[in-house]
This record gives sequence, C-alpha cells and structure tokens, in this order.
Amino acid sequence: MRYDTVIMGGGLSGLTCGIALCKAGQRVAIVASGQSSLHFNGGSLELLGHVDGQPVAHPLESIAQLPAGHPYQKLGAERVSLLADEAAKLLADAGLKTTGSARANHFRISPMGVLLPAWLTLDGYATLPMGEACPWRRVLLVNVEGYLDFPVDFVVSGLRKQGLDVVVADVVTDELEQRRHTPSEMRATQLAKLLSTRVATEHLARAINASAIDVDAILLPAVIGLTDESLERLCQQVKAPLHLVATLPPSVAGTRMQGMLRHYFQMLGGTYLLGDTVTSASFNGDAVESVVTEKLGDMPLRASHFVLATGSFMSKGLVANYERVYEPVMDLDVDADGPRSEWTRYGVLEPQPYMAFGVTTTADFHVVRNGKPVSNVFAAGSVLSGHDAVKNHDGTGVAAITGLAVAHKILGK
Repeated sequence: MRYDTVIMGGGLSGLTCGIALCKAGQRVAIVASGQSSLHFNGGSLELLGHVDGQPVAHPLESIAQLPAGHPYQKLGAERVSLLADEAAKLLADAGLKTTGSARANHFRISPMGVLLPAWLTLDGYATLPMGEACPWRRVLLVNVEGYLDFPVDFVVSGLRKQGLDVVVADVVTDELEQRRHTPSEMRATQLAKLLSTRVATEHLARAINASAIDVDAILLPAVIGLTDESLERLCQQVKAPLHLVATLPPSVAGTRMQGMLRHYFQMLGGTYLLGDTVTSASFNGDAVESVVTEKLGDMPLRASHFVLATGSFMSKGLVANYERVYEPVMDLDVDADGPRSEWTRYGVLEPQPYMAFGVTTTADFHVVRNGKPVSNVFAAGSVLSGHDAVKNHDGTGVAAITGLAVAHKILGK
C-alpha cells in the first residue's frame, strides 16, 4: 500500500502531524498499536510548566532556560509560539474547545489536589489564574458515592491551601446506585456514558443542588462530558457555576480528546490502522522505502516520508535491557548516556535521567542511524530526547508542537 506519509504512533504527536498533512492534501496512514498516553490526559495540555523546579508563568519566555538539546530549543521560542497557536486552532477545528494561551500559563487542579501550570484546558474544566486571587470563596466539592478514582481528601487539602472554604458532598442517584454494586462499572468513562442521558443528568443535577447552598462554584470529578451536550445540560440545571476536575485514569477528557482527533483525522481522509504495530523497516541507502506491520505481514506500507511518533518507554517506543536502551523498529541512534547504573537515581521524587532519553535527531528532527541522518524519517513527541515530561511538565506540548513542526518539514514550509 502506498501513501505520501506513514506515521508510526497514534497519540497526540502522530495525530497532530497526520491532521496537518491531510489538510495539505497528503495521503496519510497512522499505525496505532492501541491506547496512547492521551487516553490518560486530565483535560489540559502543558507547554512548559516547570524549569529548575519552579512553576513557569510565561512559557515562551522560559524556553531560553532549557538545555540546548530540548526540542523547543531546536525550534526557537518564536517558532514554538506560532506552532502553539496552530495547535490550539487544530484542536478547535476538531471540536475541542479550550481555554488558555502559550503566552501565559494558568493552573489546573490535578486529581491529587495539586495546582499544576497548564497551557490549554478543555472548556468546562476547573482552572485558576496564576499570580492572581482565586475567584471563588466557598466551593462545593461533589463526589459520586462509591467512586474511588477521585481522592477527595487530597483535593480538599489542596483547595484549602488556596484559602478556599470547601464543602464536601457525596451524591447518588437511582442510575448510579445500580452501578455502585459493580466496582468495574464505577470508572469515569463508564459513568460518563451512564450520565449522558437527559433523565440521568436531571437526577444528578437534583442531587447536587441539594448541597449547593451559598457556594460560588461546584467542582465535580470528570465523570461526565464525553459530549458537550451532556455537560452543558448539567451546567444549566445546577444552582452555581459547575467545573470539572480531572480524575485518576481512565479519563473522560483523554478519551474524548483521542476520539475526536482520530475522527477529525479520518474525516480528512486519513487511514487509522488501530491495533497494529510496525515491526521493521526496509532501507535503500539513507532512506526508508517501506515498513512492515504485524497484521499486514507481506503487505508493506510504502511512503515518501515516515514519522516515528511511537512514544517513550511506556508505549515501547524505547526499550531497555541490561545492556542498552534502543529503538526497536529501525535500531536508530539513541541519546542514553552512561552505564545502566546511571539511568536512575535513588528516590521516587528525584528527577530520573532515563526520562530524557530518546532517539537522536538533527536540528530539523530527522532521525539518525549509525551516525547518519535518515533522509525521509522524522521523529516527534516523547520518543525525542532532551526533555523530561515529568520534571518540566512539557510532554503534551512537545507532542503537539513537534508533530506540527515535522508536518511543516515534510510539506516544505
């Protein structure tokens, strides 16, 4: 099968790259092995949240403080700014309405009650301004009775540290009561499907309103909102402004983002090969001619360009054994210095060197093999070296920005 571009990896970087290429008229295939890390997203994208352990208020201004190998340094702050605006528009075109700007971060509330800097947050999710007073005085924190993927005590503690008066209420409805006796059904995405009907939404609103007395805002774990309509209905029926707070995975926001971006890609004519994995590549000199997947077998995917967006260790875009860290599809060069003993540090909360490992790339994100650039293969997202998504809170930003940057390179922009 012949395409203009084949993308290996169906997460945020692969989808943003694929959408941009399809919009330019290319014939694109994405090979996606399964769930990407986007499925666990809490409703926000982070461009750059921390530098040297300190929260970043203005991410574009802080790019200069990043190490030379960071993907943003390869692009430069001005280019990152333009790509960030393009990424926000791409999300909007896919039907994902967001709040935020690359020029100034805001805070989002994590499932553990910690305020984290964010770049873009889905409409309907709770955000707080950085460097300004909280707009709320007294809030109602609602939880579904029997729902265990929302650590209420941690969230309450985090909110009270911001000086808020927090009232907690557990709610239950007839619909939720039936699910409460089956723990496997008490997951965010399952509850969101249940609460998508008009009757279920009305019952939930009534239960919330019973406790919404003299509050400035209502905070609800994100167990609703797979569609805009269900969340809008609930917001219209409760007594105070309602905002969602991310839960532990599975994530309603992440599932929605993945689904809508994939739908948009396919609507533009893209081919999404879900449940398949690229196993090897065929080289001709310094270029790749085709790749082979597990399911297609003797029907290789041929293309003029290829994009490696397979992620890091979690998604097996990088693999480690006792001797080395390697990229499993093309055996590309990897930036992973030192012996195994230096890949990690003692202490769970310590920055871990392996988090910055990734494939070696040129300044324009061509991958490198045996010390030489591969002329028609690019890398994007968390498979890139030089950034620590946990330490810098930049994983989703790097994915979206480099996905678009690679698309521009392929298109000759």
